[in-house]
Amino acid sequence: MAQAHTIDAADIARFDQVAATWWDPDGPFKPLHRLNPARLAFLRRTLDQHFGSTANTLRPLAGKRLLDAGCGGGLIAEPMARLGAAVTGLDASAEALTVARAHAAAQGLAIDYRQGGIEDVDGPPFDVILALEVIEHVADPDAFLGHCRKLLAPGGILIVSTLNRTSKSFALGIVAAEYLLRWLPRGTHDWKKFLKPSELAAALRRAGLSLRSQAGLVYNPLTGQWKISDTDLSVNYFAVAVGA
Repeated sequence: MAQAHTIDAADIARFDQVAATWWDPDGPFKPLHRLNPARLAFLRRTLDQHFGSTANTLRPLAGKRLLDAGCGGGLIAEPMARLGAAVTGLDASAEALTVARAHAAAQGLAIDYRQGGIEDVDGPPFDVILALEVIEHVADPDAFLGHCRKLLAPGGILIVSTLNRTSKSFALGIVAAEYLLRWLPRGTHDWKKFLKPSELAAALRRAGLSLRSQAGLVYNPLTGQWKISDTDLSVNYFAVAVGA
């Protein structure tokens, strides 16, 4: 497959090395497993608000097409499928997709996993596009968001999560997570590729998208849990956008 221009080959190579451990809660992806409850709660709340469903609705995404861009081993794709969405999982790592397909099959979930970059996706547009912890790994964020806009259906929603470029994110997201606590393999993140919320908002506008809201993800080292914050975007944060 020709290398797509949004794909950072060096990043994919690093993820390939640990792809077999995607579903190991104590492996290299342990931080994502810990983060997932807060991420899923935010996604459910945001999607309920956008589509007018309620917390009591068992399959609020029934009839909706959802693209999980940078899906990895399927930690988000599977819960979205259980909420009723027709899920397409996209990743540049063949190794990650092998794991994702096997795990989904074992769970009885039909997820359309595809290898490639965002520019390789075609077909009908998507009602929901998720780009969680991925934009800091792509080679061209503007191109990535531009392709997301092209793939978004009228009335659709894009949810991005990433890391802010602050001294705090450098201390916690790289020094602590990669070198001291060794939650992540060294070299997982490049602090210079982190986007400030204002920079991401500007990139969304350039792509023809309108920022609807932002929210932070805050880690409590005493409880080992994450929570959503409406005010603290200093390390991890979400951006929610719709077509302009």
